[in-house]
Amino acid sequence: MPVAVITGASQGLGLALAHGLAGAGWSVVADARDADRLQSAVAGLPGGPHLTVAGDVTDSWHRGALAASAADLGGADLLVNNASTLGASPLPRLADLDPSTYARILEVNVVAPVALAGLLLPQLRGRRGRILSITSDASVEAYETWGGYGSAKAALDHAMRVLAAEEPLVRVYAADPGDLRTAMHQAAFPGEDISDRPEPVSAVPHLMALVEGELPSGRYRAADLAPVTGVRG
Repeated sequence: MPVAVITGASQGLGLALAHGLAGAGWSVVADARDADRLQSAVAGLPGGPHLTVAGDVTDSWHRGALAASAADLGGADLLVNNASTLGASPLPRLADLDPSTYARILEVNVVAPVALAGLLLPQLRGRRGRILSITSDASVEAYETWGGYGSAKAALDHAMRVLAAEEPLVRVYAADPGDLRTAMHQAAFPGEDISDRPEPVSAVPHLMALVEGELPSGRYRAADLAPVTGVRG
């Protein structure tokens, strides 16, 4: 049974991907900061075994616990770097972004995913595994007030390209799922109605093309990927 480590798995796209993978026969090692919400979310996954490891991805001990949990299940075949932060809501202009907030944005969105990938690479190499890091169109487009988050995702995109060049035994992807109806997206637009955005589950069949297909390492838009039939979040 293949094993996926998913960060930010208690809600939104992370939870939708956990359901999609579990329904396809994967075991999931799920991460989120809220232990009760995480436990409740994973209890609803089909199949198993599934493990929950509550904590903050910026904590090195927590990242180690995620890697150890994957090893307990036989080793990771997939790392989904989904946990992310906007840093502040409403989003400030880049010149007004507090330096400590910016540092936190970079730590969560760039440093932690790269560090977790480093811990899991020994497992992933041996299993010809994959890394799927969730990025954003803000990494390639200059949107006002999105400078902190967008620059962090741009750094994540580049880090994944470097990992791909350095790790020929592992497929490394950055994937833009598009605008989705998530709590984080709502925080970017406080007080606004975002009900016109699609649910996170809509992106899962497209992202599964990177999990189950033979596409080379690279950056992809979910909308450009042919959906895998029969997959639901």
